[in-house]
Amino acid sequence: MSRVLGDVGERAGEEVQVERGPLGPAQFWRGQWRYVVGELLDSWVETSPWWQQPAGGASAGLVAPREVFRVEAVRAGRSRMSFAGIYDLCWDAADNRWSLVRVHD
Repeated sequence: MSRVLGDVGERAGEEVQVERGPLGPAQFWRGQWRYVVGELLDSWVETSPWWQQPAGGASAGLVAPREVFRVEAVRAGRSRMSFAGIYDLCWDAADNRWSLVRVHD
């Protein structure tokens, strides 16, 4: 089961601060808590659905895709073996921001 923190089609989510490593997010801050990424599980590129793209032709929505990173992370100071969670972090180049879009239970 997962909790969606924003409608993916609308490119919403909870804004987070991310420190990026060579392969993707290395750690992120959610409010006052820092989460350390233990493993990058997957990554992919998304574009908005064609019916939600702005006017300007078929290629307008392809100009600014967003990258999604599925990571296993643990809140700093906790044991990875007991407290790790799975998070989907999104880098939206058009908005120049990172967001947490999904938490997997």
